[in-house]
Amino acid sequence: MSAEIARVFRAEYGRAVAVLARFLGDLSLAEEAVQDAFTTALERWPHDGVPPAPAGWIITTARHRAIDRLRREASRDRRHADAMRLLASDEPIEEHDVNDDQLRLIFTCCHPSLAPEAQLALTLRLIGGLTTAEIARAFLVPESTMGQRLSRAKAKIRAAGIPYRVPDAAQRPARLRFVLAVIYLVFNEGYSATTGEALMRAALCDEAIRLGRLLLALMPEESEVAGLLSLMLFIDARRAARADEHGAFVRLADQDRSAWNGARLAEARALLRACLARNAPGAYQIQAAINAVHSDATEADATDWPQILALYDRLMAINPSPVVALNRAVVVAEIDGPARALDIVDELALDGYHPFHAVRADLLRRLGLDADASLAYQAAISRCANAREREFLERRLHELRAN
Repeated sequence: MSAEIARVFRAEYGRAVAVLARFLGDLSLAEEAVQDAFTTALERWPHDGVPPAPAGWIITTARHRAIDRLRREASRDRRHADAMRLLASDEPIEEHDVNDDQLRLIFTCCHPSLAPEAQLALTLRLIGGLTTAEIARAFLVPESTMGQRLSRAKAKIRAAGIPYRVPDAAQRPARLRFVLAVIYLVFNEGYSATTGEALMRAALCDEAIRLGRLLLALMPEESEVAGLLSLMLFIDARRAARADEHGAFVRLADQDRSAWNGARLAEARALLRACLARNAPGAYQIQAAINAVHSDATEADATDWPQILALYDRLMAINPSPVVALNRAVVVAEIDGPARALDIVDELALDGYHPFHAVRADLLRRLGLDADASLAYQAAISRCANAREREFLERRLHELRAN
């Protein structure tokens, strides 16, 4: 039961924090109140059962916990007055109150007074419900370092009185790059869960796409907003084919492409055509175009790898990063062979990133260097915290050793 409670809270965490932050005007207090509600749920739900509207229960319970906390900590008349105001406004909070709160929360967390890495990490914590340890793994830093970043960011929001709202039109472009990055990171955590037993957290994918649609309605003139939404739709269209009937991971090359979501793909293509017509290509549009090429192939062998490589070359020119270079190397292997790709991969500083070792292992296997491939698979397994991805890597290692 405790696992089910944790699953429900992870799904509703961001919504609860967002709506409470609007009422309380304090992100830290909102987060603490939701965590208190989780403790209460662990005590009550095993006996009472999961409520029919868990989001409403979490928000209402968390609000009462916030009132209690304000009362206990009240040392000034203002804070006591805040508590009484909240208590007086005891009407039930409907789930539709949440509709735009998470977008407000993202813009608040992406305030320019916060360091860029703190903006991204804090929003993943509050929107995605990721633990500090999960965020630290995503950023390839120690958990203690990430904990300090999160604490400092929340303290700065409180001390600076950063308003909990979507900024006006003139201020939005300055924050847009980080808002887009946050939404995509939330989507990625949903599509490839960092930890846990499930390969995906579908609710996070859906939430990121919902936020992308809201942002596009808010900023329709921004090509990269449309590019990001297109990219997420292209990737999400493959969701049903990404795991088999037992929940096991299925590589892109092995997926049943007839199971891809045609409506999602059509919407993604239309968005991509519209934003590319403006001739202001950015990183998300190029990534969407890469996924469009994959979606055009009716089978893996029909993939236009030279076109994908050309797109990766453009992406590297405007957004160079080791992860982009790693993905480009996978394409190079399809065109120039695994030896050339391995030369590229071995130059990358990605030791803590398990896909890096998984790619190395596959390239070494294809070159017949089984002993080295075995070591690389072991390195990938030791760094992978998702049970389904780890099972896939263990199967590959077993197959290598059986040959």
